Amino acid sequence: MDCEMVGVGYEGNDHMIARVSIVNKFGDCIYDKFVKAREEVVDYRTKVSGIRKEDLLNGEEFATVQKEVSELIKGKILVGHSLKNDLSVLFLSHPKRNIRDTSRYKPFRKITKGSTPSLKRLAKEILGIDIQDGEHSSVEDARAAMQIYCTVQKSWEQALSEKRGYSRKFVET
Repeated sequence: MDCEMVGVGYEGNDHMIARVSIVNKFGDCIYDKFVKAREEVVDYRTKVSGIRKEDLLNGEEFATVQKEVSELIKGKILVGHSLKNDLSVLFLSHPKRNIRDTSRYKPFRKITKGSTPSLKRLAKEILGIDIQDGEHSSVEDARAAMQIYCTVQKSWEQALSEKRGYSRKFVET
């Protein structure tokens, strides 16, 4: 999942959801909607977000998008980059055990010598692809996050399993 946001409030410093995109494990887009503005947009952040005024005018109501996304992700492993921000603007929560956030996966921090890696950097280093040249596309970002997760899925899930006490040795004995 990935979301694009626009700026609202004083000087456009607050975030408001503008687009939500969700892909499946194969990278197929299964959800992609613009969201109608619920307050005055001060900064569309078009250079980064790719969002334009007309996108939001034809968008879906926030409550509808929130409900649809909630239903889509319920009981599923949610993959994305900086998901805390995406869930926050949707006013949704998701069980921590079902979140795979590529910005928080410790082995990826080796790439940036301990700091939080950007999705753009991870895509370049792990997948060998360039993303986010100019305007962002939440579909492209969701696909990149999913592809990154899939490259390390086995080791990521194994580490989580061991952390939770479900290691293979424990199960086999």
